[in-house]
Amino acid sequence: MPASRYTSYADYMRRLFGQRVQKLSVDAGFTCPNRDGTLGTKGCTFCNNDAFCPSYCKGKSISQQIDEGIAFHQHRYRKARKYVAYFQAYSNTYADISVLSQRYEEALQHPDIVGLIVGTRPDCVDEAKLDYLASLQSDCCKVVVEYGVESCFDETLRKVCRGHLFIDSERAIQLTASRGIACGAHLIVGLPGEGRAELMRSAAILSQLPINSVKLHQLQVVKGSVLASQVASGRVAVESYALDAYIQLVCDFVERLRPDIAIERFAGEVPPAYQLFPDRAWRRPDGSWLRNEDIPRLVDAELEQRQSWQGKLF
Repeated sequence: MPASRYTSYADYMRRLFGQRVQKLSVDAGFTCPNRDGTLGTKGCTFCNNDAFCPSYCKGKSISQQIDEGIAFHQHRYRKARKYVAYFQAYSNTYADISVLSQRYEEALQHPDIVGLIVGTRPDCVDEAKLDYLASLQSDCCKVVVEYGVESCFDETLRKVCRGHLFIDSERAIQLTASRGIACGAHLIVGLPGEGRAELMRSAAILSQLPINSVKLHQLQVVKGSVLASQVASGRVAVESYALDAYIQLVCDFVERLRPDIAIERFAGEVPPAYQLFPDRAWRRPDGSWLRNEDIPRLVDAELEQRQSWQGKLF
């Protein structure tokens, strides 16, 4: 059995950047082709960006967001001395290179920033943009691109009005990796029509791609999203996983995932005020809300109970 039961994202980031780093969320003012009318105007059915964008990001310059983010994280995470600017909100390659360069390079001018993590859609990159991102890399700066894959199945992607197919994710990941850029994939667990079988197949499919990390989010029905209105009206049914069942499901996924892929997150965290069903939010034994940092401990315990580890069934 490996020394650790799964590949830690913190360890992966430490190896990539050569030191302990902390991610700082940045809202650079981008939009999305699924909102500006190119593909649609209402976005993916599950999406409401306000539910996860930190308050310090609102209406400020990139430099100011970084300064305030550092102040926030120095209070909460005292061990990090260098930071990575995480371009998180919406699609952060959805602009001309002239615009991208201005916004990325503003972040990189900050003396405490040692790299970029760029969250985007797989249909919002091309070879020229990836060449530019590759050109930013050096011994002192690393770039990671994280793609919102969300599902490996075209039928699901159509149901949630994603606006691209899985082949677009495959192409973007291959092009990114071929340039020596680290690459992550985000996956939503429990999208309409998907269950355990689809998640297990997703572990196998993603394991065949040149990704370095994966982030899991359980589907949460967020107020203000199209999905919320669909569920409230009874047009769409979604499964709400009890905590124990979700931990079992995640461990099944981990057992089938390629062993070297770092697991950035096992679950997402949406403030209860944004949730359509806050009563279904997971809680600790004392009744307080369960936080992201609680989930790895539960996954570890389940894998230990099983005497299992990441990739055991890969």
